Amino acid sequence: MRYPTLSLAAFAALVLPTATLAQPVTYQLDPDHTYPSFEADHFAGASIWRGKFNTTHGTVVLDPQAQTGSVDVTVDMASVNTGNAELDDHLRADKFFDVKRYPTATYKGDKVHFKDGKPVEVEGTFTLHGVSRPLTLKLLSFKCYQNPIIKKEVCGTEATASFDRSDYGVSFGKDYGFFMKTTLHIQAEGVRQ
Repeated sequence: MRYPTLSLAAFAALVLPTATLAQPVTYQLDPDHTYPSFEADHFAGASIWRGKFNTTHGTVVLDPQAQTGSVDVTVDMASVNTGNAELDDHLRADKFFDVKRYPTATYKGDKVHFKDGKPVEVEGTFTLHGVSRPLTLKLLSFKCYQNPIIKKEVCGTEATASFDRSDYGVSFGKDYGFFMKTTLHIQAEGVRQ
């Protein structure tokens, strides 16, 4: 009696369990749920001014299985919103953000650190006022869910980082004793593409 012969590939396909290799997933930032905000000193501890940027776009790519990812975000600096129109105009002017010369700020993260299958930190480069420097974002939370309204997976995070704004050439107020430390709080949600 002759038995049919199987090639090694066919045998492997029939006998060995198949594993789906995870692929990187791209998330498009949702402009209606993504707002970088900031805190900055006013007169050396008199108060803390807060504001946000209304217009942000970008993408996040994540591969939890490989524990890799990237972040590419652009912020429209003219969209600054402190709730004070006069202050917003001052921030857009050449003594501060100088949005005519530097209309955007960017963050490009090329190293995402994971813990227990979730991203917890991003190392990257922050460019503000024409100056690029390393900046690490700490992710305080991270959650993915199936959005019942748009019928797509959405992932969201609350991230934070601090930097010295004078390192980026934004030192208005330093001569008056303003502290240069600026803290970012970034609420962001991305829709799976």
